[in-house]
Amino acid sequence: MIRLTETPFDPGALLTAFSKARTETGAIATFTGLARAEHGSTAILELEAYPGFTEAEISRIAAEAHARWSLHDLTILHRVGQIAPGEAIVFVATAAGHRRAAFEACDFLMDYLKSRAPFWKKEYGPDGARWVEPSAQDHLDRDRWG
Repeated sequence: MIRLTETPFDPGALLTAFSKARTETGAIATFTGLARAEHGSTAILELEAYPGFTEAEISRIAAEAHARWSLHDLTILHRVGQIAPGEAIVFVATAAGHRRAAFEACDFLMDYLKSRAPFWKKEYGPDGARWVEPSAQDHLDRDRWG
């Protein structure tokens, strides 16, 4: 499942649903990203996406992860719209036969989502609004996958 939502979500409930009835899966790895207040400089984070296009691009990289690590399943849920500090932005879960594949696929997907996925991020704070670009570290993290 790959889905964008404007609605807050419960990562624990997502994990419970994702884990259900997996009698042949040996490992599930998850990542939940939260919006940060950035020491008071961010009151709201706003993410924009192009419906259809953004999901298609995420699906493309998800298919690569699925094949590369022989995943049993994966799910990506990503918030769009306005997100308050402390709210979940993204949930990624990968299911595989063994832990290393699940961990690496989850890490790979997050590196892509953080640096290349077609989202546009803007932070609103006491000094106004500013666009947020991926950091140099975000690009280095993604590049290590070759």
